[in-house]
Amino acid sequence: MDPLGHGNNTAMTGFILLGLTNDPILRVILFMIILCIYLVTICGNLSTIILIRSSSQLHQPMYLFLSHLAFADIGYSSSVTPNMLVNFLVERNTISYPACAIQLGSAIFFGTVECFLLAAMAYDRFIAISNPLLYSTEMSTQVCVQLLIVAYIGGFLNDCSFTISFYSLLFCGRNRVNHFLCDFAPLVELSCSDISIPAAVPSFTAGSIIVVTVIVIAVSYIYIFTTILKMRSTEGCHKAFSTCTSHLTAVTLYYGTITFIYVMPKSSYSTDQNKVVSVFYIVVIPMLNPLIYSLRNSEIKGALKRAWQESTFFVKPVIS
Repeated sequence: MDPLGHGNNTAMTGFILLGLTNDPILRVILFMIILCIYLVTICGNLSTIILIRSSSQLHQPMYLFLSHLAFADIGYSSSVTPNMLVNFLVERNTISYPACAIQLGSAIFFGTVECFLLAAMAYDRFIAISNPLLYSTEMSTQVCVQLLIVAYIGGFLNDCSFTISFYSLLFCGRNRVNHFLCDFAPLVELSCSDISIPAAVPSFTAGSIIVVTVIVIAVSYIYIFTTILKMRSTEGCHKAFSTCTSHLTAVTLYYGTITFIYVMPKSSYSTDQNKVVSVFYIVVIPMLNPLIYSLRNSEIKGALKRAWQESTFFVKPVIS
């Protein structure tokens, strides 16, 4: 019996996610690799949040945004990875219609929040380097909270545009999604209704968000590099640039993969390439972010060292 209703999406019971591969040996290998990556992602980002909240030296706007970026990474990866791991273990991974909408919406929400947070962090670095004397005023607690509110509202609105568009699609029997998640593009391909408006609205909102955040990041770094080039002290240039390298690395990785998926013409890459890139920006990048910031940031490394020394200090009496 066809698991989908014919011409009526109210009869929908679920989709079948085809996953990454049908090779049973490769599925086991990928399961182990992605499970390890997911565990590192959760531990690394949770540790970042706890470290920033517990260390008074890190109570600065830059690290406030970083803690929310870590939270977004946890949510982003968790919206897809657990179901993806299940897909490796079962013969046929069926996801219900509501669960598909939830997975799509949560991935869009956290992915959008990450875009806004990366833009807010670029603006923060611009103020810190270009106007250091006004930094405490320009990046006050009130301003930081406002930027965070904009990030989460932007994520919610983009999520709504995708979710509403998804529910407006009609499916007439085809339910095999050629992906490991409920991504919007392959779902649109399965629809038997007019997709002009449902496809255009989320494309417009997502495209607008990407363009706006990229412009904020680009303009911020143009001013940052201009300021750095005007510095006479080599040590000052190095210190200013070192505060931006972690963020630049994260921006390059995230927006590079997003550009490949959502901006490049679909004819220029295959569905398999799309899946591989999706694994990278949904599964791998959330793991890399805490590593990038911990390895490239001297203040975080210092806070980690102090936390380690304090933990060893309290453990020693117990051991003795």
